[in-house]
Amino acid sequence: MVPMKDKTTASMEDYLEAIIMLKEDGRESTVTAISELIGVKKPSVNWALKKLVDAGYVTHERYGDIDLTPEGAIVAREVYRRHKTLTSFLVDILRVHPEIAARDACKMEHVMSKETIKRLEKFIDFVLDCHPGQADWEDLFSRCIECDKDDRRICDRFTPKN
Repeated sequence: MVPMKDKTTASMEDYLEAIIMLKEDGRESTVTAISELIGVKKPSVNWALKKLVDAGYVTHERYGDIDLTPEGAIVAREVYRRHKTLTSFLVDILRVHPEIAARDACKMEHVMSKETIKRLEKFIDFVLDCHPGQADWEDLFSRCIECDKDDRRICDRFTPKN
C-alpha cells in the first residue's frame, strides 16, 4: 500500500474525514452534506470526489451516497483519529476553547507524524485516565493561564530551585 502522505493532500484528507464523520453520525454522505459540513460549495465537493474516486478512496454514483473503499476507510479513520486526539489535547489539557481547538486541530492533523500522535495519545490517557481528578499541576496550570504574563509569582513554582 502507498503511504497515506504520498498519495493524499490535506484537502483530500479533509473530505475523507468529513465522509467518515457523517457515517459515524448515522447521516448519509452526500455532496450536499459534505458541502455543509466543511463549508465549501457543491462544485468543489464534486471536483474533490472525482480525485478521491481516481485515487481509489471512495465510490460515488452521481446524486448518490458516497462510500469509502477499504483503503479510503483506513485513511479516513487515521485522519479522524488524529483530529480527535489533537482536539482532546487542546481542549482537555491546554483548555483552549472548543471551536478554536477544532479549527487548530484541523490544520495540525495533516502535518504531525504518527509517532507524535501516538505519544500525544499516551500523554492524554496518562493525564485523564491514570490520574483522574484535579492533579496539582492542573490547578497550577489553570492559575497560570489566568495570571498576567508579567506576574510570574504563580508560574515561579514551575522553575526548579537550586
